[in-house]
Amino acid sequence: MSAAPDLVLTETNGAHCSLWWTNSPSMPGEQVGLIGKFHATDPESASILLSEACRHLSAHGCSIAIGPMDGSTWKSYRLVTDAGSEPPFFLEPTNPPEWPGYFVASGFSALANYTSALNPDLGYMDPRIEKVRHRIASAGIIIRPIRLAEFAHELRHIYEVSIGSFHKNFLYSPIDYAEFESLYLPVRQAIVPELVLLAFDQLKCVGFVFAVPDFAEAKTGLPIKTVIAKSLAVLPGRQMAGLGTLLLAEMQESASQLGYTRAIHALMHESNNSRNLSGHYAATMRRYTLFSKSLS
Repeated sequence: MSAAPDLVLTETNGAHCSLWWTNSPSMPGEQVGLIGKFHATDPESASILLSEACRHLSAHGCSIAIGPMDGSTWKSYRLVTDAGSEPPFFLEPTNPPEWPGYFVASGFSALANYTSALNPDLGYMDPRIEKVRHRIASAGIIIRPIRLAEFAHELRHIYEVSIGSFHKNFLYSPIDYAEFESLYLPVRQAIVPELVLLAFDQLKCVGFVFAVPDFAEAKTGLPIKTVIAKSLAVLPGRQMAGLGTLLLAEMQESASQLGYTRAIHALMHESNNSRNLSGHYAATMRRYTLFSKSLS
């Protein structure tokens, strides 16, 4: 995966974006070009910028432009298209409300939709969990909190599960461990061990849930009451059936015991299994869209 953009464009009034076409994500029947690091303050500048971006991508053999995406789905991508009433949460990408309209006016349409959901009551427990917990334990799988004293080793476990679980995700592209580590190191200080749970089948990590407190709430001057489930991943296999459900439930139970009252299940693709798991507890609070435009 190429982290650096192939080209940076700057237009009038400070409008700018970056383009990727080398080692871009794969999509059946298409040569993908990405538009990321997007910024514009008025419709005219946005129109000129996006037109130039598409022209450059087409000139380099791309058949479809996708954006906004900063090089891959491991980085910032998509736009908030329905903000709802909840304020932005910790580490959530934000954008001015006009930006989706800039893309639509330039001939882009929705390629994929995503949601974040809010569970307002961590005291609720899915009645099916005890059966799942018993079945997972009977299979010899153990769930424990992350060990911060062994963070580098634990992060390697999370990396292996991530690449094993996410490789079939829409617009997935590979990532090496060094770059993966660079994404997680900045949030190490935000980790509460009871909110990051790893599942092991003997010595092999087979699943994890990664959640952090919503530090954005601290700006209100009130105690933080919300946790954010940022990632949930389980390796494929029949033995793992129900493990994702259990990881999410146990994280929320731990959060409740720590005094948190709400959980946000963040940035889920509309067709991902994590959204189905979330639906047992939470309701949609925000919607996001990733846009595309044919260049053929």
